[in-house]
Amino acid sequence: MAGSWVAAAREQQVAAALEAVYAGVAREVEARGPVCWASGRCCNFKRAGHRLYVTGLEAAYAVLRAVRSVEREPGRWPLTVLDVERARAGGGCPYQEGNLCGAHASRPLGCRVYFCDRSAQAWQHALSERAMGEVRALHEAHAIVYRYGEWRGMLEAVAPLVSA
Repeated sequence: MAGSWVAAAREQQVAAALEAVYAGVAREVEARGPVCWASGRCCNFKRAGHRLYVTGLEAAYAVLRAVRSVEREPGRWPLTVLDVERARAGGGCPYQEGNLCGAHASRPLGCRVYFCDRSAQAWQHALSERAMGEVRALHEAHAIVYRYGEWRGMLEAVAPLVSA
């Protein structure tokens, strides 16, 4: 199953469709103007008291794009299962680098919609649900197996396939 997500995320048409969903979310978020303090609190799931859920396609897309960024950013390397295990033990995200996101450009929908800013809570859920419906439709349109799971578990499923 994870192999099909990686294969799909490598297809230009699928990646472009997912990016279009992300771009639509970015426009809506920008129009609402929530505040991001770049504190990294949202990336430490244990401390923030929340969990991040994604589709398999989103996890594969994020890992593939982060691998590609390695070529442009010397000193970084592909995500490993050990990276994910360490992050889980610490309660956080394996892409967190200090207070920043090391996979910001390829982060999943949940990260794009979630803000610690309390004023954003009134609209986050509706935007998330609508956009996730678009992601699910993308899965259906391209016959991609749809699974929704916890971020780090999904990363553990796809990371070995991308790094291989």
